Amino acid sequence: MSAAAGGGAAAVFRVRTRPTARSAGQVAALALLVLASVGFVAGGVTGRAGFGAVMFITVGVLGLALFGAGLLRAVGVLLGRRPVLELDDTGVRRPARWPLPRRADRVLPWPRVAAMCALRRGMPGTRRGEQDYLVFLPSAELAETVRTAQRSLLVALTLPDVSTAALPEARDAAAWCFAVDPAWDASLKEVVAAVRSRHRIPVIDRRKV
Repeated sequence: MSAAAGGGAAAVFRVRTRPTARSAGQVAALALLVLASVGFVAGGVTGRAGFGAVMFITVGVLGLALFGAGLLRAVGVLLGRRPVLELDDTGVRRPARWPLPRRADRVLPWPRVAAMCALRRGMPGTRRGEQDYLVFLPSAELAETVRTAQRSLLVALTLPDVSTAALPEARDAAAWCFAVDPAWDASLKEVVAAVRSRHRIPVIDRRKV
């Protein structure tokens, strides 16, 4: 969690994902795949000319393009540590994912935020376990529906490509759904407090009921 002050305005609240062993392992795995692709190309170039050599070179080049791009992105995400969520006096900002430029950020102005909703998906004890989400709701009508709707219907708020007649504005809300990552450098409670210090809106907790 970090903040940058400016004049008399409230500090910008930024949420970043901390580097984890999983992200470092992903970089290492991609680096090994890139090296293997280099080995395929080298083997094809130095081996006897023929169909086998062409196949080795082709597979190696494809691997370099695919795994090399993945490695660059993984390293950029790991080192760049671009925020996943920003809050300021103007609204909620979803920073564009690296390597897209920051001018591609999306902003939801505070006047369009009627409420926040905390949701939980998944089942305890399963391989995926449970996942918490924070959703910014665009209207008071949707907020009131979310308060009383069955939990099974609330899944639509976390899936941008799913719509349901019971939650007609779910698709708009899903565009402003954030999966709460355990690696975030701010807790869900801290994010909610930062939102309410800038825009006094109700918080609907549907994680258990």
